[in-house]
Amino acid sequence: MTGMLRNFAIGALALALAACGQGGAQNDDWPDYDGPDTTHFSPLAEINTGNAGQLGLAWHHDIDVGGQSLTAPVAVDGVLYYAAGDSHVFALDAATGKQLWDFDSHTRERAGVTLRGAWGSRGIAYANGKVFTGTLDGRLIAIDAKSGKEVWSAQTTTPGDQRYITGAPWVYGDKVVIGHGGADYAPVRGYVTAYDQASGKQAWRFYTTPGDPAKGFEDEAMKMAAKTWTGEWWKFGGGATVWNAMAYDPKYNRLYIGTGNGSPWNHKIRSPGGGDNLFVCSIVALDADTGKYLWHYQVNPGESWDFNADMDIELVDGFDVNGQKHDVLMNAPKNGFFYVIDRKDGKLLSAKPFVPTTWASSIDLKTGRPVENPEARYPGGKAAIVYPSPFGAHNIEAMSYNPASGLVYIPAMDQGRVYVDPPGKLSDWKYKDGQRISNGQGTPPPDLKPRAPTSFLLAWNPRTQSEAWRIPMIGPRGGGGTATTGGGLLLQGRGSGEFTVLDANSGKLLWQFDAQTAVMAQPITYRAGGKQYIAVVAGSRFATAQGLPGGEWNYRTQQWRVLAFALGGTDKLPPAQKPDLTIPDDPKFRVDPALVRLGAEAYADRCAGCHGANAASGGSAPDLLRSLVPLDVPTFTQLVKEGPLLSRGMPAFGEVDERTLAGIAHYLRSRAREVAAATKPVVPVDDKGQ
Repeated sequence: MTGMLRNFAIGALALALAACGQGGAQNDDWPDYDGPDTTHFSPLAEINTGNAGQLGLAWHHDIDVGGQSLTAPVAVDGVLYYAAGDSHVFALDAATGKQLWDFDSHTRERAGVTLRGAWGSRGIAYANGKVFTGTLDGRLIAIDAKSGKEVWSAQTTTPGDQRYITGAPWVYGDKVVIGHGGADYAPVRGYVTAYDQASGKQAWRFYTTPGDPAKGFEDEAMKMAAKTWTGEWWKFGGGATVWNAMAYDPKYNRLYIGTGNGSPWNHKIRSPGGGDNLFVCSIVALDADTGKYLWHYQVNPGESWDFNADMDIELVDGFDVNGQKHDVLMNAPKNGFFYVIDRKDGKLLSAKPFVPTTWASSIDLKTGRPVENPEARYPGGKAAIVYPSPFGAHNIEAMSYNPASGLVYIPAMDQGRVYVDPPGKLSDWKYKDGQRISNGQGTPPPDLKPRAPTSFLLAWNPRTQSEAWRIPMIGPRGGGGTATTGGGLLLQGRGSGEFTVLDANSGKLLWQFDAQTAVMAQPITYRAGGKQYIAVVAGSRFATAQGLPGGEWNYRTQQWRVLAFALGGTDKLPPAQKPDLTIPDDPKFRVDPALVRLGAEAYADRCAGCHGANAASGGSAPDLLRSLVPLDVPTFTQLVKEGPLLSRGMPAFGEVDERTLAGIAHYLRSRAREVAAATKPVVPVDDKGQ
């Protein structure tokens, strides 16, 4: 097809979508996490496969707040809104990038100690003149979209219960719905809550696991779910938190929620007599007005691997399955299978693996249940390598669906994990404060290792349940969130620092931009001042080094930004700073092996989530191996214990004793010397620490 004919076809598609009620002026905007529709798709076609090579940077906006920048921005009526760090929300002129206002939720100061500092806000939403954001300390806040002033704030959790919010709010009608996380760290029982958009008054709440039967059940759904649990599960909370994506279905007036893993991970601990453990790892359909349970589909009955169904949910009408039309829901959760489910009744229509899976060989379409590999449940204390890993075949980086190509675009991963029971009697296992996320797991045998992990952008045909094409990524988690357009484009950032525009049909690279840092957030597209823009937040997702350029992204030298692109854009980024990867040392620092052992465990529990596993920084927080602070143990102890950098995203760990904090400093010095010996000589510092 010639360029002219191709562009004509693209324009015809945009007009057809408009005629079907999916286009029009309202699609100039991208108002919430999943875009104008529920598939991370926009019908805008001014930028298309024929002219994408003419794209340029229209404007950029530097982000200068602590914490991670991974939010999916929203754009409404010529204003772009985004959150950075711990729900610090900004409004920018969508055509120029000029800042209009900023709102500081003061989350870190309120939250104090937390283990979730590297995560931050993953999304916000706009509705009826308000911007809604969740916070790490469990609040849902409504902000006036014009002034940036707080309208109302609702505490959605109980202070101190270790629940937190990182996911986007979901808006529809006069309601805003929010979930929470926390089940990896504490005995947390999941729920979602709906609030009135105007007043912040609670409208309804739906629990995702049953509570203590002695206290009665909130509704018939909880009574039903309790029959699928055994033992004293309520003492462990149960999990099933709704910490990421949902989907509102206007056709059926339903809200679909995806639920998380069981808590603790190990099914044998939380439900020792077995059972499916509803509604862990499930998609649940609720009446949008009342929150009443309608149906569910459980992707992992009796989940035991940190799998979940919290990944984004795509809704498609009139989807052809074996010659019959269905209104479907599509989900690619952590477990590696791609599910197509009838929205009307929750019946499974098809399911196939999109990556190698060893926990199950297939899904039985008659029962809807997986055909499991019994060895994957690491029975009798026997360790097992299971694919996918807890990172999942697909994680929070959004997939998208293009109605013209008929393809779904998945930032996918192929990696495994060794699972094993903790030592001792499983009945004696208890939560401990600050426990790392692999709760209910033991130490893997050193001789049992998965193959090297990989990642790729996968174009998946949901009708044939087969791969169309793939593009390899750099590192085990190299692909950012995706969005797709009526111009035949697929938009995606990469962990290696590029923002790319691809042909949605073939995957051909049409244009790319050097963002000078990882680009893992979901891009959006919108129209402002009569012109189409593409925008994305460029910021680090990685706590751990990913084998990316230079070995890592450096927290102190990379600049996180909002980037906006348009045809003919002429803006330029300033030159990137080169990181100094020198590892300082002090010969007078004598490493104590006993403290190193103590510090290694404490670091893994409390520090790795921000500063990287094995102290290998990926850029979402300072590289502690290259910092002078841990060389001075008293200063390091004071900084970590008292939290003078709370406003920049560094928690205060006041409950940790000074010997343990000294152990972390000794562990960091030990690791620094190991890394330096494997790379290049260290540079000693003088007595003044310079």
